[in-house]
Amino acid sequence: MPMTADDIRTMICDAIPDAEVEITDLAGDGDHYAARVTSASFAGLSRVKQHKSVYDALGGRMGGVLHALQLTTVIA
Repeated sequence: MPMTADDIRTMICDAIPDAEVEITDLAGDGDHYAARVTSASFAGLSRVKQHKSVYDALGGRMGGVLHALQLTTVIA
């Protein structure tokens, strides 16, 4: 069963409490999303580490339950 946008937002916010998260369903199929995550906790981290922190928040669901996520991270 695909993840909902609310599920994705909740998991990211639980792991990164100050995150502002915008989710867009790219294909209308509940399986391909874009996420824009803004957080002060990204300060001083490389883009790779910023993205890793978001993927870690999703608890290994990338590539499985969550098929595709176009990710943009922004330092608040």
